[in-house]
Amino acid sequence: MWEWFLSRCCRKWQTQTMSSRPASRRSDVEALVGPSELGVDEVGVLAGRDAGVEPAMLGGYLRAVIDVVRTGQRLSGEHVETCRYQGEEAANLGIALSALLDLYLSATWRLWAEIDTRAARSTAATVAAAASAMFRASDDAAEALADGYERAQRRTIRFEESLRREFVDDLLAGSGEPDLMLERAARFGFNLAGSHQVIVARTGQRLVDAGPIHSRVEARVLASFGGRDVMIATRDGLLVCVFPGAAQDPAPGLLRSLEEAGAGPWRLGIGSLGRGSGGLVRSYGEARQSIELADRLDRVSPIARFEELLPYRVLTANPGAVGELVATVLGPLQRARGGGDALIETLVAHIAASGNLSATARALHLSPRAVGYRLGRITQLTGHSPNDPEGRFVLEMAIRCRSLVPTPESPTAVRDRVKTPTFSRK
Repeated sequence: MWEWFLSRCCRKWQTQTMSSRPASRRSDVEALVGPSELGVDEVGVLAGRDAGVEPAMLGGYLRAVIDVVRTGQRLSGEHVETCRYQGEEAANLGIALSALLDLYLSATWRLWAEIDTRAARSTAATVAAAASAMFRASDDAAEALADGYERAQRRTIRFEESLRREFVDDLLAGSGEPDLMLERAARFGFNLAGSHQVIVARTGQRLVDAGPIHSRVEARVLASFGGRDVMIATRDGLLVCVFPGAAQDPAPGLLRSLEEAGAGPWRLGIGSLGRGSGGLVRSYGEARQSIELADRLDRVSPIARFEELLPYRVLTANPGAVGELVATVLGPLQRARGGGDALIETLVAHIAASGNLSATARALHLSPRAVGYRLGRITQLTGHSPNDPEGRFVLEMAIRCRSLVPTPESPTAVRDRVKTPTFSRK
């Protein structure tokens, strides 16, 4: 309703403005611009030659400009929208925005040059008004062209992002039609037949596609590793990075890029190198397993490699046996006076110190005699001596398996209430 009311008012105001002009003024304007209508096609051809763009991209712009000079008004909404459409069309055809603007500006000044040949026969006021209307119309057209061009580019970018997201999802899931996957792989410069390694990165917040963290990380990673055969995406709140098989380990460089991007601390799960789409799917699964297992083990290192976690993967293959081991070996310690936390803490420190009594005492701020007493109690309660190789093996395995035992609070996380310490690798 408002649009209809405003359009009626504008037409009425335009009519009043024209009718309020003296007849001599209207005839003066017509004498100035009227003959130019006959030469607009030639002006368009010359402007197209200047800009290297087909003059058809001008559409009805030149005739609209002549009408603007006649009325003294701005380009109508319809003409502005037409310019916006021409901008979109130019973007879709691959015409540079600078060339498109050059076409319209060349057409404008060539049209004015043709009008100016009759300026001597018109009054100065008429010429000034014509020039003002013409170049204001040119400005409106340029703004609409740029807006339409950017709109088309944004739409293209969103479309490409959608295709890329679908490609990555199918790639990691091992699904998708083979022919379509090959076509999309070629589109994104990805070698499906090559060797690849997947690294999954996790931080304290859930990551989303095209989010600020994803964008910063992607820019840094692509700058560091190059764009070919490298894919960066988010999946289930994690950052997924696919790297081509190479001698150089990408993990340290990726971790540096992530830390520079902020939003840390980060943890990386690294799958093994795999060939072809099947190898990539397997590497992705291994990377996710690595990061989940590292979380369950409370590992201090931010990098968790699949092959380094092999002993723990063997243990998690039979969670029932793991739970039975922990309950059988460490369960009796809870019957000690005051609970078993002190004894478990002593056992952990003793294992970390490689069985050195003095080092264990220093770590616990106790005397060696007190530590010896606690180790004796562990032997009495469990039947396994920390000083005996076989007993120490059983006790250490039980300690390391605690974090792999499901708890009622978090059955899927497989985490124990008592934090498992980090042991140095010997």
